[in-house]
Amino acid sequence: MAGRDYRGMSAAERLADRRERLISAAYTLFAQPGFHATTIERLCATARISNRAFYECFSSREDLMRAVYERCIEETLASVTEAIDTAPPTLDDRIVAGIGEYIRFVTKDVRRARLMHLEVRRAGNVLSGARQQAVASFTKVIESSARGAARMPPLDLHLLALGLIGAITELLIEWVMTEPSPPTEQLVDTAVYIFRRTFSSDGPLTASSQ
Repeated sequence: MAGRDYRGMSAAERLADRRERLISAAYTLFAQPGFHATTIERLCATARISNRAFYECFSSREDLMRAVYERCIEETLASVTEAIDTAPPTLDDRIVAGIGEYIRFVTKDVRRARLMHLEVRRAGNVLSGARQQAVASFTKVIESSARGAARMPPLDLHLLALGLIGAITELLIEWVMTEPSPPTEQLVDTAVYIFRRTFSSDGPLTASSQ
């Protein structure tokens, strides 16, 4: 058939296949050895495509890094949103569900954790815009969940949400960088403690007490 190669794939399908193979290769290589240590040649060798085909899919290595990072954010945000939406409607239940899902989902694959919380910083200006958008998205999740709390701190909710995101980020950087890594549930308990102390004056202080 016209427009199809010997494998029966259209030009658009071939392009999509190569793009996914590059994203898969970058997901591993940008996580370790890292963005700056990974060349286009190595990406192409791992994805089993030519250098020329790379530029049919992405304009640059930086463009590919943004695609991988944004894919990680989209998947994480979807998982966290679903966990919050299916949790009981109390603020405390939403806090435990959202924080627990975020930390467990991110740490389920160390590559995801490294990309989202280590390489995003090492990449510098490459991901500054994408990182700002990601922080904005998760800030909205916190703000939406916190509205209507029985006790709100006398602080700007947006700035408070940013601070809480920063706390979780540092916990996950510690998980990535420390050997041995602290237990995931210890990270969850710590983050839940911080959130609960922010939004309520009483109640149990660890997720494991639920």
